[in-house]
Amino acid sequence: MTVTQSQIRNTGAPAQTLPPTGAADGDARPGQETRDRILDAAERLFMEHGYAATSVRLITGAAGVPVALVNYHFGSKQGLMEAVYERALGSRGGSRVSFLDKLEAEAGGKPIAVDVLVDAFLSSALRLTRKDSISGEVFKQLIGRAFYEPGPGTETFFPDEYREAVDRYRQAFMRTLPGLSQDDVVWRMYFFVGIVAYAMAGKDVMRMTDTYSLADAGNPEGIMARLRPFVVAGFLAPEGSLPTAVGI
Repeated sequence: MTVTQSQIRNTGAPAQTLPPTGAADGDARPGQETRDRILDAAERLFMEHGYAATSVRLITGAAGVPVALVNYHFGSKQGLMEAVYERALGSRGGSRVSFLDKLEAEAGGKPIAVDVLVDAFLSSALRLTRKDSISGEVFKQLIGRAFYEPGPGTETFFPDEYREAVDRYRQAFMRTLPGLSQDDVVWRMYFFVGIVAYAMAGKDVMRMTDTYSLADAGNPEGIMARLRPFVVAGFLAPEGSLPTAVGI
């Protein structure tokens, strides 16, 4: 039996027991289209406003569906956030380490040069910005928000999705830089990932700290080219010490 949208709004039954709106018996396609509309709206609004400032009603209003269908398809707002990231990132599960896999196979257990490791990581980041299901600009800002404005969705899905890749690169950098402690390598990886996320967030984030009109601010390839020598030098720097106070 098909349940109408008015019945969905008025019933007191749990939302997850309701069938997708518009779906005819034996036809799941309209339900998938509804799910995609919700994801499209959530993706755009999370990117524009962040997780905390985006309500379920705002999302369903933009998608043109009843509020109850968020619970039906995703269980909760947090589940919706996780689904947004999973759609954007999940199909690219192998790409984050595919470059590293190839390099390690070619190296045959020998350390890989720092600049080559940095290039592999940046290449993976650039590939993600070209994700087909959403525009590169939206994707970059979505990733940026995951780092500088984390929410429950990113706390549960995002770290799990990237933990293996980041840990693999950490191990590779440790083999390449035996003179650094593990803590130093981890901190430098932390800075590296943070800088890439900040750069991927786009020119709107950059304008928060500088009113200067930057060349390449909207060009991922240009940004990564400028970022590369900075990161390579950072990994190759000696172990850190507190800066010497001047005039104190």
